[in-house]
Amino acid sequence: MSDKVIKRTRDWLEQVVIGLNLCPFARKPFQAGRVRFVVSDSRNLETLLADLHEELERLDHTDAEHIDTTLLIIPDQLEGFYDYNDMLDLADALLEQEGWSGTYQLASFHPAYQFAGTEVDDPGNFTNRAPYPILHLLREASLDRGLASYPDAEQIPERNIATLRGLSDAQWQSLFGGRPGTQP
Repeated sequence: MSDKVIKRTRDWLEQVVIGLNLCPFARKPFQAGRVRFVVSDSRNLETLLADLHEELERLDHTDAEHIDTTLLIIPDQLEGFYDYNDMLDLADALLEQEGWSGTYQLASFHPAYQFAGTEVDDPGNFTNRAPYPILHLLREASLDRGLASYPDAEQIPERNIATLRGLSDAQWQSLFGGRPGTQP
């Protein structure tokens, strides 16, 4: 099952995140093979946090030229977005507790991701929707380098929302199985 989960996640990363340029910093490490895909087989928060700790330790002991970033994929729990969101507080607390704040950062993705103040079917939510709940472990140094070399980086979220709103029905169907708010 892990191979299928990784393939589906890799396809999403390549087609949606990189294909739509939602993250202008993703292409280079992906093409260089420096993105690690890990499936957590955890079924409870304690084991998931242990998996997260293990992956952060791995990043801590591995040069960025070998592993720049990690996608920790969580296929067997946290199906509800609010449960996932609650877990993020624990994950951030782990970073703080271990002294990794400022060294690593977590980005969050979920199949039902919803930004505060938006409707469920708002196309902007799809900037953070993924096939499974995912914790994206980022190196702050890599992120800082990318942001420094990218003009108007603060405009990325607005540009991404505009990109998603501008997709044709055929593109929505191909990437997500249909336009938000429509019946498949």
